[in-house]
Amino acid sequence: MNETSSKLQQGIGLPQAIALYIGAVLGSGVLIVPGLAAEMAGPASLLAWGFMTLLILPMALSMGLLSAKYPNAGGVSHFVTLAYGERTGTLIGWFFLMSVPIGAPVAALTGAGYLTAALGLGEGAKIAVAAAMLAIGLFTNWIGMQLAGKIQIAVVIAIAAVLIFSFAAALPRMESVHFTPFVPHGWLSVGQAASMLFWCFIGWEAVSHMSEEFKDPQKAAIKGVTAAAIIVGILYFMSALATVGTQSYLKSGSESSMVWIISQPLGSWGGIIAGVTGLFICMASIIAYSGAAARVAYAMAREGKAPKWWSMLSLRFHTPVGALIFLMLCFAVVMLLYGTGTLSLATLIQFPNATFILTYMGGCAAGIRLLKGNRAGVVISWISFAATAAVFPFTGWAMIYPLLITLFFLFFQIRGGRRRLASGDAQTTKETTA
Repeated sequence: MNETSSKLQQGIGLPQAIALYIGAVLGSGVLIVPGLAAEMAGPASLLAWGFMTLLILPMALSMGLLSAKYPNAGGVSHFVTLAYGERTGTLIGWFFLMSVPIGAPVAALTGAGYLTAALGLGEGAKIAVAAAMLAIGLFTNWIGMQLAGKIQIAVVIAIAAVLIFSFAAALPRMESVHFTPFVPHGWLSVGQAASMLFWCFIGWEAVSHMSEEFKDPQKAAIKGVTAAAIIVGILYFMSALATVGTQSYLKSGSESSMVWIISQPLGSWGGIIAGVTGLFICMASIIAYSGAAARVAYAMAREGKAPKWWSMLSLRFHTPVGALIFLMLCFAVVMLLYGTGTLSLATLIQFPNATFILTYMGGCAAGIRLLKGNRAGVVISWISFAATAAVFPFTGWAMIYPLLITLFFLFFQIRGGRRRLASGDAQTTKETTA
């Protein structure tokens, strides 16, 4: 195998990087969370959205600065290894890696649920559409990140177009009376809403795993993440403003408030467009996270911290085909558990929450140490770390999942240490005998 075929291909330019960042962060929550936040805090939920829109930039830049300075397929795992040692970095890598085999099927089932509900189809169709979405996500990443980035650009443009249209459609129905009383449930509700909104702004860490494939890491990471943060913040705030200004969360239920806004000017077609939009949003997340998980699996295998076959690259596309096969097997197991009724979507959703947050906390903590020459970078990393740490206790029983991963990690570390010790003793005995 020549040197070129044994390396990941650098095919991600600035436009693709922006689209991948947006796709990783702008989740299906944009159709649901504005209504839930408005129901919780009323018009004052806009303050929570404003606060999170301001906080989004330091959260994004902390990952962007690290990706620019240390581009590596290991992403956050690599950053933590540099800052706190190999064992901690590997554990963070496992946290992220084992989040995606559950998180991606959840996203697929959510997107498929939007579409099948809009078309009046049943559970069987939902599972089939979700499986197809996962297959497309894996196939896209097998072909390569240059193509994945271009597909992501098209998907993100379609999502933005629908959200901008929904805001424009809401403008004639927005009334000042809908903003009073401004704080119907007390100021504490604004803080509670902000903690819920935090989930809408996590995802910047995912693209760090693709930084090794950036054509120009400095440009793609910093400029890309800044542009994406601004776009995501505007789209989320516009959706929240439309929801509050029309009081759609009171008219159709908080969970379908955005669907109601889109449906008003388009009638029954509005529901279908909302369903397709939900599917596209989830598809964007699947492409970004599948690519990120495949890269971190490849990086860990390359460094001898995971099964060796995960480091196998496609000879044609120079993509981590071994890691993608591993993800395919995981996706199949999770979909089987869901399809047989063993695990519900509500249960699956909660599993990856704590591991995703711990991954992000690890990256921010690494930034505090690795960006010491950049005062702004250290401050940004501290802000991001504090915000993420404040949210972690709200994950509840989902903390069990990273605990189990940690126990398995320690078990294999001890087992591997004993094997190396036994091998060393055997070698010493052999040399002595000789």
